[in-house]
Amino acid sequence: MSFSTETKNELSRIISDNLCCKKAELAAIAKLAGTIQIAGYNKINLKISTELNSIARKVFKILKSDFNINTNIVVNKNQMLKRNNSYVLTVTSDMGSEQLIKDLGLLESDEGFFASNKIPSWVLEDEECKKAFIRGAFLGGGSISDPEKNYHLEFVVSNEEFADVLMDLINSLGFNSKIVGRKNVYVVYLKESEQISDLLSLIGGFQALLSLQNTKVLKQMRNNVNRIVNCETANLSKTVNAAVRQVENIRFIQKKMGISRLPESLQQIALLRVENEDLTLKELGELLNPPISKSGVNHRLKKIEDIANDLKTKKLDVENNKN
Repeated sequence: MSFSTETKNELSRIISDNLCCKKAELAAIAKLAGTIQIAGYNKINLKISTELNSIARKVFKILKSDFNINTNIVVNKNQMLKRNNSYVLTVTSDMGSEQLIKDLGLLESDEGFFASNKIPSWVLEDEECKKAFIRGAFLGGGSISDPEKNYHLEFVVSNEEFADVLMDLINSLGFNSKIVGRKNVYVVYLKESEQISDLLSLIGGFQALLSLQNTKVLKQMRNNVNRIVNCETANLSKTVNAAVRQVENIRFIQKKMGISRLPESLQQIALLRVENEDLTLKELGELLNPPISKSGVNHRLKKIEDIANDLKTKKLDVENNKN
């Protein structure tokens, strides 16, 4: 089950005690997942379709308990591979569809059959109704990405004018949603994890919020661990390369002039380095008697490197003179 489906199932279980809020939520579901059909002279039907039975059951309960409308849930089985079934509820004229559509503010006016692209004024007058409307919009046409992959929450609507008013409604509650066109639809979306978290909290998706936050923390921990490992790997590689170079310098000096010709302090560190290629500078310093610091070891090895470089330069000069 996808994260988006889990979130919708959670939101579908929320049943407000406020009739106005239930009406606002149903209005949003109908606007994004519903169609108005002409069914004859002065008769219209309202059809609501969804791929989740949890949403269908919620719509069914609200219609029955608060509008005294008994309708059926029809399952349309999809024969196409990997496509979900759809659950369809149809409110006919005989059931009182005209009054329901009027109550939900789905038409421009009481006369005619022009769908409204506005949010009913009674929704905008109440903060809880605004939240319920956004929850219904998410159930009707929303989705949220798996936070393990990326942060993205969106509402897909078919009308640019309604996309604008939905965006304005969301942003009036302190968000920064935006609109993008996608084929024949318009998408109102949020991309920032904090904004998505706040919206989930606003509409009652607390389990989804907790899951998102847990995933975010785990991702941050993994990123921190990876940074530490990468840093340690880089440091280890740097240390190993330095040790190899130091040993090469010491062996070059042994070959050209002999270690015994070095000052005693350099002889000690040179012999220790050749015998202990895998030790760090700090560990080498602790083997000396008396022990010296890491910077002291580095200073002596740097002197050895300078001597090796001088020998290499003299060797190159001799070879050039021969040529």
